[in-house]
Amino acid sequence: MATVSVSETAPRSVTVVGPPRRRVPLGRPLLYLVLAVAGLIAMLPFLWMLFGSFKTGQELRQIPPTFWPQSWTLDNYRTILGDPDLPLLTFYGNSFFVAIMNVLIGVFVASLLGFIFAKYSFSWRQPLFWYLLALMMVPPSVLMIPNYLILSELGLLNNLWGLIVTVIVDPFAVFVMRQFIISLPNEQLESARIDGASEWRIYRSVVLPQVKPALATLGLLTFMFNWNAYLWPLIVLTQTDKRTLPVILTAYSTQHSAQLNLVMAASVLIVVPVLIFFLFTQRWIVAGLTLTGGK
Repeated sequence: MATVSVSETAPRSVTVVGPPRRRVPLGRPLLYLVLAVAGLIAMLPFLWMLFGSFKTGQELRQIPPTFWPQSWTLDNYRTILGDPDLPLLTFYGNSFFVAIMNVLIGVFVASLLGFIFAKYSFSWRQPLFWYLLALMMVPPSVLMIPNYLILSELGLLNNLWGLIVTVIVDPFAVFVMRQFIISLPNEQLESARIDGASEWRIYRSVVLPQVKPALATLGLLTFMFNWNAYLWPLIVLTQTDKRTLPVILTAYSTQHSAQLNLVMAASVLIVVPVLIFFLFTQRWIVAGLTLTGGK
C-alpha cells in the first residue's frame, strides 16, 4: 500500500508577480513644467492682443492694466467691419488669392524639383543644387530692385500675380522636399516602373502620398510668409484696391494709433486666418517634425 506524504497533498501557495512598475524619470515632470511655462510666456502677447480687442479704449489705457476685460464689447470689430472706407472683403480676397496661389504653385514646384534632384541623375545636377543652396544665403532685400525691374518689364506692377511669379521657386522649399524624397526607397520607384507607371504617375501616386507631412509644413510656412508680407506688397501694389490685408490694416492702425482698441482688433483680424490654416494642417505638421527627428 502506497503512502502519500502530507507535503505532496498540501496545496502550494502561488505568488502572483505583476508587471514591473515603470519608473518615471524625475527630470521628465520638471521638463514638462518648464515647457508649459515657456509656452504660456510665448502665448502672453497673443492673449493680451486678443483680450485687448474686446476692451474699450479707456480700459486699455488705465493703470494698473487689466488682463481680462472688465466689460466685453464687440464695438471695436463693428467699427472696423462697418467702416465704408475699409472694404475688408476686397483686401481679404487679395490676401487669400496671393497666399493660396503661392502655396499651390510653390509647393508643387518645390516637390517636383525636389523629386528630380533626389531621384534622377543628369548633367550639372550637383552644381545646380549648390546654386539653389547659395540662393538661400542672398538677403531678400538685395533682390527687390531686380525683381521690381522684371515686374515692370512684364507689366505686372499693381497686379497680384506680381507677388506670385517672383517666388515660384523657393530654394528652401526645394531643399526640404529633396531631403524628404531622397529617403524614399528606390525599390518602390523601380517597382512602379516595372508595372508600367509613367514618371508623372510615380511622382503623383508614389512620391506625393509619402511626403504629405513635408507638404503640409511647407504649405503652412508659405501661407504665413505671404499672408504676413508687408514690404514687398507695399512696393509692388500702389493702388489701394489691389493691396493686401496687412498693408491696409497697418495703414489703418497708423491712422488710429491713439485708439489702441482698434489696433488690437485689426491685429486679430490679420492673425486669425493663419491660426485657422494651422488647425487644419497641424496633424501633418506634427507628423513631419516627428519624421524629421526620427531620421
